[in-house]
Amino acid sequence: MSFQLSYFSQYTHNAKNEVLAGLTTALALVPEVVAFALLARISPLVGIGSAFVICLITSIFGGRPGMISGAAGSVAVVIVALVAQHGVEYLFVAVVLMGLIQIGIGLLRLGKFIRLVPQPVVYGFVNGLAVIIFMAQLEQFKVHDAAGAAHWLVGAPLLLMGGLVALTMAIVYFLPRFTKAVPASLVAIVVVSTLVILGGLRTKSVGDIASIAGGLPAWHVPQVPFTWATLALVGPYAFIMALVGLTESLLTLTVVDEMTDTRGRGNQDCVAQGLANVASGLTGGMGGCAMIGQTMVNLESRGRGRLSGVVAAGALALFVVAGAGLIERLPLAALVGVMFMVVIGTFEWASLRILRRMPRTDVLVMLLVTVVTAVSQNLALAVLLGVVVSALAFAWENAKRIRARKHVDAAGVRHYEIFGPLFFGSAQAFGEKFDVAGDPAEIVIDFRESRVADMSAIDALHKLTERYQRLGKTVRLRHLSPDSRRLLGQAGPLIDVNIEEDPLYTVAGANVMY
Repeated sequence: MSFQLSYFSQYTHNAKNEVLAGLTTALALVPEVVAFALLARISPLVGIGSAFVICLITSIFGGRPGMISGAAGSVAVVIVALVAQHGVEYLFVAVVLMGLIQIGIGLLRLGKFIRLVPQPVVYGFVNGLAVIIFMAQLEQFKVHDAAGAAHWLVGAPLLLMGGLVALTMAIVYFLPRFTKAVPASLVAIVVVSTLVILGGLRTKSVGDIASIAGGLPAWHVPQVPFTWATLALVGPYAFIMALVGLTESLLTLTVVDEMTDTRGRGNQDCVAQGLANVASGLTGGMGGCAMIGQTMVNLESRGRGRLSGVVAAGALALFVVAGAGLIERLPLAALVGVMFMVVIGTFEWASLRILRRMPRTDVLVMLLVTVVTAVSQNLALAVLLGVVVSALAFAWENAKRIRARKHVDAAGVRHYEIFGPLFFGSAQAFGEKFDVAGDPAEIVIDFRESRVADMSAIDALHKLTERYQRLGKTVRLRHLSPDSRRLLGQAGPLIDVNIEEDPLYTVAGANVMY
């Protein structure tokens, strides 16, 4: 009962702020999802319908209240080839399979691995997305001629567009200094739209991109043969879409956690994203994930709970069914101005201030992820590259730290005290610490300040022991940690080493052994 009360309380807390934030977010969603649908070569209504379904389900069941999901550009980039070569029906199958993969990842609790993403990768991811959002807005400063070729605005239309964008940004920036009763972004959109519509100003509007009039998504079974050949065709696309979607969603969740000083549930969000994509695919929609730009709009409009996402989804449905005529008249300049402010708020400016204080490797990783994200828009690839480079740099630094202190005791036994972890990166350097030919007949290797970490370490110990045995010398290992002993025990017949049993001492008066 307490869980139900806790859950439903998220819909009643700060209801006014949540409703206004949801309306603002919905207005910011429209041009984005329409543009992403056109990028994927499908109908704009499919994009809006997908955003409605995905936003609604993730808002209700997601693991991060306040985070906004929809038909995202990172997923749209992946599906372009599939739609062009095989049609939208195969896309719907891929979206359903994408959702099932994400549900499986959530149920297996694999979302926790997002914790392994280093902070420089998060910085690069956020900065790269900010660049993508900024570049996407520049498209609104272009017009198409009769032949379909794009040209930049010039002269009076450019000045008008730039002036309206600047006015929007000024309202968003200065209004919170006077009042926070209503979201500044919503006020800016209303003021600029009123000025354009009532003033008869001729500038680009939402309707210039595409018409959004239509109906709500309906149940649709993909019209494809359900065979292994179909699965083999859409499987690779679905897998990439699932990873890209979860990567963006979980990293956006991490960013929101930091901004709100709360903690979301990654695995729950994986399942919710999967359910949303299954529902989207079965209602003739495209895939989606968390959208960091619209999430920032929601947060800056003081949307923190589930209600803001539900309102945003409901507003999208209302726009399509009843309000298309009004929404299509909204000037794009107002929405571009809001998104420019989102770019300013999203970009991690702190990462630039600390560049000289960060290790060079971390700077390289951040720049690499930023560039790959902005250029390829393949978020999974960018994050994977960042994690791999960070892991290799970490391994290299730890490989250099292994060292050995040597001494010979009164009995003529040579002792090697090992410092630093023994793993794949340090295995070669470990072998070079020993004077096999010059050592006496008995050698003790002390691991009090080290540990055996992996198969490469086991192999290094095995080869070292063999080198001593060929000369008739004995090697004993001392002070192995419990996990190192366990690892060597599992290796069993793969390694032949002598392990000294460490003595156990019982503290008087306590039933504890050390």
